[in-house]
Amino acid sequence: MKVLIDGSVELEAPTGMTVLQLLLERFPVKAGSAVAARINGRLVDLTALPEEGELEIVVWGDEGADEVYRHTAAHVMAQAVLELYPGTKLAIGPAISDGFYYDFDIAESLSPDDLPRIEERMAEITRRDEPVVRETWEREEAILFFRDEGQGYKVEMLEEMDEDRVTIYRQGDFVDLCRGPHLASTGRLRHFRLLSLAGAYWRGDEHRPMLQRIYGTAFDDASELDRYLEFLEEAERRDHRRLGKELDLFSFHEEAGPGVVFYHPKGAVLRGIIEDFLKSEHTKRGYEMVITPHLFRGQLWHTSGHMDYYKDNMYFFEKDGMEYVVKPMNCPGHLLIYKTRPRSYRDLPLKYFELGTVYRYERSGVLHGLLRVRGFTQDDAHIFCTEEQLEEQVGECLEFAFYSLRAFGFEDFEVYLSTRPEDSVGSDELWEKATMVLGRSLEDLGIPYSVDPGEGVFYGPKIDIKLKDAIGRSWQGPTVQADFNLPQRFDLTYAGADNKPHRPVMIHRVVLAGIERFYGVLIEHYAGEFPLWLAPVQAAIIPVADRHLDYAHEVEGTLRTSGVRAEVDEDRQTVNMKIRRAQLQKIPFSLVVGDREVENRTVSVRDRNGKDTRGVPLAEFLSRVLERVEERSIAGGWED
Repeated sequence: MKVLIDGSVELEAPTGMTVLQLLLERFPVKAGSAVAARINGRLVDLTALPEEGELEIVVWGDEGADEVYRHTAAHVMAQAVLELYPGTKLAIGPAISDGFYYDFDIAESLSPDDLPRIEERMAEITRRDEPVVRETWEREEAILFFRDEGQGYKVEMLEEMDEDRVTIYRQGDFVDLCRGPHLASTGRLRHFRLLSLAGAYWRGDEHRPMLQRIYGTAFDDASELDRYLEFLEEAERRDHRRLGKELDLFSFHEEAGPGVVFYHPKGAVLRGIIEDFLKSEHTKRGYEMVITPHLFRGQLWHTSGHMDYYKDNMYFFEKDGMEYVVKPMNCPGHLLIYKTRPRSYRDLPLKYFELGTVYRYERSGVLHGLLRVRGFTQDDAHIFCTEEQLEEQVGECLEFAFYSLRAFGFEDFEVYLSTRPEDSVGSDELWEKATMVLGRSLEDLGIPYSVDPGEGVFYGPKIDIKLKDAIGRSWQGPTVQADFNLPQRFDLTYAGADNKPHRPVMIHRVVLAGIERFYGVLIEHYAGEFPLWLAPVQAAIIPVADRHLDYAHEVEGTLRTSGVRAEVDEDRQTVNMKIRRAQLQKIPFSLVVGDREVENRTVSVRDRNGKDTRGVPLAEFLSRVLERVEERSIAGGWED
């Protein structure tokens, strides 16, 4: 049969010859670097048989190559665990972004000390260079096989499948249920590292067995693996959960319930700074602040449609025979405020803003510090406007979002236009109209974007902005959603210039998104070393001896009166120990006061970079600090 390889070389492929065999015979260099192949656009193993048409060789760095490579690494890890811990039950083991994992039901509890042993057995399996063989079985045959092997999780998955035939992968004595594709042999897996252990409920259901999950990563090149491990070390250094504890910002308490945050005094200061920024900037842009209750009757969520789409994430309770819901969203409250009196086209656009705290049930297995919680506050706003005003208002929302993110030090973004999901409400005409407006708004502002098919919300399409932090990780940030549906469900109207009733359009938007998540991202972006305007404590005042305490408190009072967050360290320790403590707390400036400073009414400034500047007049220090705060400067040193 005729095969076109990589769009340039046409040749005859003998019947029965696999892709790998074809490469070894005709293109041995390609064979050595190949990870998988695409046959007429379909990703397959190298052991697949060529078909008439186009054959593309997939090497490391090509789309899909890392998934094939890491999926094979997950199987090699599972094989190693089975060899070391006979009787282990296998659950699932997919490739994920930057790595892989596998969930195991093991009789004994693993510890991090066990990972090197498993890793060494993986290395042994790769040295065996066992062929990875794809087989097709009858589903009933597979059920009998895995039942005999005591692999109940595989049996459960097979019994839920609709297919009559399933794919099985075999490498040596290891057999697994899998769709693939995989590397041609275990020896092609070169560089890997097991990273961590975690608990994971089977199927993410806390009522099902708790499994042991092993995370790992794999690369085709040793230097890439080394770079990734360095990245992980840096990410660990920035982990907001550790820094939150070290800097005394927030805590979680099991006795209060998982996923709810307790802000400590310094943490509340930082949160207050974020909220004050939002209130001020919204006011400048013509938003009106509203506050809505935390509890709504259940019927309201049927009207909005949330009950049909978010019920599993909502908290319910009943009182006096009435069903109530702890609000998971703020939008129905704003819709009700709109309806409290007749509206005219002259009132529009009408912009309601709320720092609204909402509660959503998340499975305990996915909770993650501040980044995934059950109770959080959104900088939520809803804009009611005419269809003619929609595009302009969307543009203003986007400009506001980018302005806000840049104010906090973020400069790198990815933008997505998320379109209609399969499970949604409203007519195709309304969805098309809303999607076109969002796309046109992005194009008018010259903002590059990608389309994210089917990822809109149930009532409308949306623009998602993902921000990148200091080490290149992407985080979900602002969203702007165009909604023709909820105004219809709540029967919202306004009187037009023709004195007839018209339906407004509703924009849902956040500029920072959930305050908790943004707070966590902010900590990790700056590794806890916040710019001066965000630092919970901006200056630590360090008296050299007790006789300098009065002047230290005088300095503190002057700074605080002017709005600078300062505190005196009164501990009877050495000056160096106090400076070290301020550095560990990542306080921007330490102000040392001794005999000379008392006499001259000055301070000795030591910045976070370790730079000392002596004899700075207090008024000069205060002026420069206030100037930097006003500018929201991210400069770290005194001389910057």
